[in-house]
Amino acid sequence: MYPMLNTLPTLPHPKLPPFLAVLTDLAGSNPHLFRPHIPALLAFLPSLLLPVVDAGPTPTVARPNPGAGGSSFAFPPVANGNGSSGNGTDEKEVPGEDDEVRKGALEFMTTLSEAKPGMLRGVEGWVNIVVRGCLEGMGEIPEDDTEIWLEADPAEDPTDDSYPHTYEHSLDRIACALGGHAVLPPAFAFIPAMLASHDWRLRHAGLMAIAAIAEGTSKVMHQELGKIVDLVTPMFKDPHPRVRYAACQCIGQLCTDLEVSDLVWLRSLCRTARCCGGVCESCRVADGTAPLQEVVQEKYHEQIFAALIPTLEAPEARVHAHAAAALINFCEGVERETLLPYLDSIVERLLKLLNPAASDPSRQPKRYVQEQVITTLAMVADASEATFAKHYSAIMPLLLNVMQNANGPEYRKLRVKAMECAGLIAIAVGRDVFRPDSQTFVELLMRIQNSPADPNDTMLSHSLIATWAKVCQALGEEFEPYLPVVMPPLLRVASSKADISIYDDDEEHEDRDGWESISMDGRQVGVKTSALEDKCQAFETLLIHASTLNARFGPYVQQVLDLALPGLRFYIHDGVQEACAMLIPVLISCGKNSGTLTTQMVVATLSQLINCIGNESDSSFLASLYKCFHDTLLVLGGPAALAPEFRAGVVEATKRQLNALAEKRKARAARPAHEIREEREDLALIQEMEDFAIEDMAKVLRAVDAPPELMIAVSSLRQLGLNLSDWESEEEGGS
Repeated sequence: MYPMLNTLPTLPHPKLPPFLAVLTDLAGSNPHLFRPHIPALLAFLPSLLLPVVDAGPTPTVARPNPGAGGSSFAFPPVANGNGSSGNGTDEKEVPGEDDEVRKGALEFMTTLSEAKPGMLRGVEGWVNIVVRGCLEGMGEIPEDDTEIWLEADPAEDPTDDSYPHTYEHSLDRIACALGGHAVLPPAFAFIPAMLASHDWRLRHAGLMAIAAIAEGTSKVMHQELGKIVDLVTPMFKDPHPRVRYAACQCIGQLCTDLEVSDLVWLRSLCRTARCCGGVCESCRVADGTAPLQEVVQEKYHEQIFAALIPTLEAPEARVHAHAAAALINFCEGVERETLLPYLDSIVERLLKLLNPAASDPSRQPKRYVQEQVITTLAMVADASEATFAKHYSAIMPLLLNVMQNANGPEYRKLRVKAMECAGLIAIAVGRDVFRPDSQTFVELLMRIQNSPADPNDTMLSHSLIATWAKVCQALGEEFEPYLPVVMPPLLRVASSKADISIYDDDEEHEDRDGWESISMDGRQVGVKTSALEDKCQAFETLLIHASTLNARFGPYVQQVLDLALPGLRFYIHDGVQEACAMLIPVLISCGKNSGTLTTQMVVATLSQLINCIGNESDSSFLASLYKCFHDTLLVLGGPAALAPEFRAGVVEATKRQLNALAEKRKARAARPAHEIREEREDLALIQEMEDFAIEDMAKVLRAVDAPPELMIAVSSLRQLGLNLSDWESEEEGGS
């Protein structure tokens, strides 16, 4: 390594990007090689990542960007906004060559941070440099792009190519890798001053930076959330439209990322410690069996609604459409009672955006705004539930009109959004309110389904399946007459085979949309992931139909079970496996209650489950298999319904799993202490998945009255787990 790294400072700039790319690949595969060289890297990399730029003249209120037009400026900004933030009057650009070097250095530091976070968290200067490099790069937006940006459709925005995505994405990755204690202090050393800057690009970058780090720093950020909301909400009144757009992005991201983090945090708070057996409030919230109003929505809804709702009336289409998008994120974690006081004002403004000609015939809406508004209305309806019924008569006719008349290729997305929104509203208001329109809605869906297929419409099939499922949920047992229309295409997608191409490692092959490539046994295997997602959706939809209709789904139990049982071994897509594991007990219930369940079905189901349990190596899915077996056993009538050979089979399969898990835990405990410390978070996640599997395994063993020695083995296996709380990490304030 020394000879290779010693050449770095002497290389001319044109040679640096390919050299850094080689180092980046090495950092991803063998990060430990760089441990002794970190001080030397820190002496060299900052000069690449933080190039010196002429600050130019000082901005004033009258001329906030005296050097506007270029992409560079002095960084960091002065907190009161009177410091330098424009580029010079000579409009010196950062050469493209230098920009590639900066990005190469940033990618190397980011990749090494992801590959070995524990090695770098405590290295003085490392996090500060990479965070500052990201923040500086995020502010380099061409000033003269604004008018083009305002007029562009977000899906076809020509300014997107000049947006500093690389820096924003790297900041997100660094935050996820190193966590809140490492990233928040250096980030917020700059962000408040950025938000106070005269340069709109810095204000924009500050908001987008908060959005970018929210996911990775959420455990720490939620402790300071009030201060962050106080920083962000005033930016909704910023004079620059792109800053107001960034404020919408920031609030939406906070709602989404803190929501996911809190669920994981709640589960780890109790279930991993096994202090309650999964029945306390924390576990019930984490498992979805008890309600949780997310912290952003619960504590700060007044501030956020006061900022978001008026922004729906912003004069710029890009801004009010993004405000509507942010409302979706907010509504996903809001309690109905919190939303209701604001419901009328939200719906009133959304309807004006959807159909502005109702109040001003001269105003023609942009189609992307209508698409976004329809999606937002669907989420608002879902969150407000039956209370949305008072707005039903104003909205449903508009949606049905779109479904009937939006036939051109330019209206594909609008029609799909209208279908999905109408389905969600139907669920929200209930069958009694929806029933008068249900026949019209179903006829429109049938007409769309039976129309000639458009090979360029990649959304329609997926959305039809999803919308039929929503209609089923809305109508309940009244949906049964439509099953002959719905089931054939659904079964066709569920039975589809994986589309796979195999190449030698040295064989060139073109990248194709909707495909992913994985390395396997010296060959590259291309998998059509879009088809796999459709297959997964089909099984999830079958689960909805079966659980909603139960006995009325009886005629289809045999066909669907014949697809679901092999689906447990569909290893190239874990979503398909999980959906099948949830579907099987429901199918057994449908068959039992409809009288269509046969002995052959029961034998095939139990045999497949026992075989899968005995051979499964993924602890997460192993837990699902045990739960599937346990739920199926309960449907069949409990332990008394289990034939001796199946009892013996599941006991034997569990012995194999106990041995395999014990070997994994012993090997893990034997690893060097520094490795355990550095990989603590990954190991904690692995062990948590194993703990879930052990819990579900124990339930099955108790249900089948397994030998006592097996229950003792389960307890011993739990004790083999690492006590990772002893390995205090930097994320929790350790050294």
